[in-house]
Amino acid sequence: MLDASAGSERLFADHYVNLRAPHASDAIAAQLRETGVVTLDGLTTRQTVLASASRLMQITPHPHGAPDGLTLIHDTGSYAHRAGFAGLGNGELLAHTERSGTPKPPRLILLVCLQPASTGGETLLADGLDVHARLVSQNRAAAIALCQPRTAYFGAGTGHASQVFTIQADGRISIRLRQDGLARWSPIVQPYLPALRSAVTASQCRLTLQAGQGYLLDNHRWLHARVSPGTAGSCAPWESPASRFRTASRPTRQPACCPRRERPSDAPQLRGGDSHDRGQPARAGGLQGRQPHRSHRPGHG
Repeated sequence: MLDASAGSERLFADHYVNLRAPHASDAIAAQLRETGVVTLDGLTTRQTVLASASRLMQITPHPHGAPDGLTLIHDTGSYAHRAGFAGLGNGELLAHTERSGTPKPPRLILLVCLQPASTGGETLLADGLDVHARLVSQNRAAAIALCQPRTAYFGAGTGHASQVFTIQADGRISIRLRQDGLARWSPIVQPYLPALRSAVTASQCRLTLQAGQGYLLDNHRWLHARVSPGTAGSCAPWESPASRFRTASRPTRQPACCPRRERPSDAPQLRGGDSHDRGQPARAGGLQGRQPHRSHRPGHG
């Protein structure tokens, strides 16, 4: 877990791996196993981003991606106030995991700053293990409810019913979340959403990226967000006229996974899991069936 009070420079330095060093791929895999996040630099062109991503992962397509698999994230001016498209604007982006409305979200996400903004827009990162641990210690009922199967529906008509936390068969805890207009909640968990948001906020750490810098994170463990423009602080990759490259992927080898988290004997016995996570049909929770179809597909989160 990260120290939420740590400064941006310390956060970057503590998780930095030199891509140009010998055996960099092994070091990145080890860092992903330990903390789930790696910071990188030297990614100054589209070609270097693509080459590095291809070496580390198997790139998967994104609805707004280019043919080479990279997605340029910037303010397009075309998606103002449309649910699911906040990433293509210049406003605040609440903490989320990528592609939460799909059955199998990508395991790794690489985000690189191409051009930093003049003000605001810093990255906010939150470790899902920290979020879960805070809930277990401060609000056990919330931790239990947020693991109940099918208590959240993420996405539009082709979205996915799931839950915020999933306890995997091997003991790992994974997280899936979005907080925009394309998130719907069962009455079972609605009373606990303020506690969830509070735990996420308390776990967030700011990360300021300069041109050519980026981060690789475990999308099944980490939440990422964007500070709204005009907020005091250094620049980061999203706000106009800033831009970034993003690519989502499956890891090329097994070591890129979050570590097993042992459950203390007095911790709540949390249940949950999509059918693809646990190898068996998910039991019904609060949300059943498919939500009403919408005319557009969500672009982000």
